[in-house]
Amino acid sequence: MGIGWAYVDCADAGGGQAAGPTGSLQFLTGTNVTSGSAKLLYHTSAVGGYGPSTLILSGNLIVTGTVSASVFQYRDISVIDATGSTEFGDSNDDTHMRTGSLVVTTKGPANPIQILSASTSTKATHIIGLNVSYEYVPPTTSLIAVYTASAPSYIIGVRSTGSVQIEIPAATTYKSGSILLVKDEVGHINGTDIKLSASGPAITYTIDGATTYTMTGSNPAISLYSNGINWFVF
Repeated sequence: MGIGWAYVDCADAGGGQAAGPTGSLQFLTGTNVTSGSAKLLYHTSAVGGYGPSTLILSGNLIVTGTVSASVFQYRDISVIDATGSTEFGDSNDDTHMRTGSLVVTTKGPANPIQILSASTSTKATHIIGLNVSYEYVPPTTSLIAVYTASAPSYIIGVRSTGSVQIEIPAATTYKSGSILLVKDEVGHINGTDIKLSASGPAITYTIDGATTYTMTGSNPAISLYSNGINWFVF
């Protein structure tokens, strides 16, 4: 049993010492021996265009679990292969931007079917089938059915057999280039009891130059487009 102080000199002892370049993460290279590599560095200050507190891996990374990150930046990617459904964004004000053309196809034993494509060279969009928003004016016992179209909607079917007034939202709400279709689905007697009107306490837009437009004919239908300011019949 020793009592008091003891001096131990470990200068000639091997192992237990970190090696590798400054900032390198350590890994075992042998029993009680660690080292580092210039291919895996942690920088506490900004370097090489990277911000401070940055871990840089020059090589491949294989993760068998989950990766959680606030921001992902992809560069030099030709194929992103993922199995199962994916979800982008978690807020209504998120914006997902893509530069370049977009193609959506089926996958199967036969040749893929192109469902959707958007070309940056032709500035054209191809859609194999279009399923748009539909709403309808329901039947009512009132003498006049007053119905306000949703914004945005695409097709409005009229199922009420009595007089109908459909309030069309402002063209500024729909934005320029928007299209709205209205169709009599039940067959009014003379077609003159379906009226489209601008809405709001202070009307600032028109439908073909007027604040109201009356549909005429047998089982009438009408198409409107918006220039961002007013509505026009076409």
